[in-house]
Amino acid sequence: MKAVGYHKSLPISDANALLDVTLPAPSPGPRDLRVAVRAVSVNPVDYKVRLRAAPKDGEPPKVLGFDAAGVVEAVGPEVSLFKPGDEVFYAGSVVRSGTNAELHLVDERIVGRKPATLSFAQAAALPLTTITAWEILFDHFGLKRGAANDGRNILIVGGAGGVGSICVQLARQLTGLTVFATASRPETRDWCLKLGAHHVIDHTKPFAEQFKAAGHSQINYVASLTYTDQHYPQIAPLFAAQAKFAMIDDPTLDIKPGKPKSVSYHWESMFTRSMFTTPDMIEQHNLLDALSQLVDQGVIKTTMTREMGVINAENLKKAHALVESGTSIGKAVLSGW
Repeated sequence: MKAVGYHKSLPISDANALLDVTLPAPSPGPRDLRVAVRAVSVNPVDYKVRLRAAPKDGEPPKVLGFDAAGVVEAVGPEVSLFKPGDEVFYAGSVVRSGTNAELHLVDERIVGRKPATLSFAQAAALPLTTITAWEILFDHFGLKRGAANDGRNILIVGGAGGVGSICVQLARQLTGLTVFATASRPETRDWCLKLGAHHVIDHTKPFAEQFKAAGHSQINYVASLTYTDQHYPQIAPLFAAQAKFAMIDDPTLDIKPGKPKSVSYHWESMFTRSMFTTPDMIEQHNLLDALSQLVDQGVIKTTMTREMGVINAENLKKAHALVESGTSIGKAVLSGW
């Protein structure tokens, strides 16, 4: 089967950073689906893994890729949720071979049914970022879907990025919170407002003044999705009592100022359930199915903003470079072989 992999951790500008390779077709384990991959999208985790984890000498090339949409081709003997021919989408596992391959193995418990109203490319933009945002909002923060507006708010740092683009939608459509998002360029500001943010904060300017101008003096929930080290000093003084703060990057924070207000801090990694085979691992299947229904009902939109051609090394290098630049809006997707 065709795949895209690498032998050494190299800058994306290097000709060998990603390579077209041919690999044997994998055989499904007990609860595995073998999916014929039709489309993939690229996330920051793709280039971060590429730069820090390389196969040892003599090992096969490492295949990256997490988001995928495709068709179930074969199933393991204990599979009960899907059958061959089903159209699916999912975010894979960081401890297994990636989705940048014609055929991919994935545990059925982290797979959802592809939204019928989306193309494979549009669907591939959604899983990883949605799982991340969903787990922040509804697992870590404990927000209730459909709750009325009670005056509380949420700040989404990095509102135009991959996770931010879906987090803004979920917070606006499924909760009663007033949604603040950060963005600094006209195009990212417009994108956040289009997705449903009530207010957009320019992260290059003082936060407190902008919150005050919007009629808010405190922050109840924070989804810090990028540059947490840089923005935290401005956010911490604005915490409301019993605020909740979630982060997905790797900051070094002084959390002592949060103690008098009983601020809770949460790490979010959407790979935790699949990496450790947690008892509630199937919740990722459930939330992706819920997302699929929301998309087909017109409540949530795809965050795909860029199609970058067929799945091959050349196009994946361009997508990695775009994501590494930190200037992308929404998600970049590749489809077909």
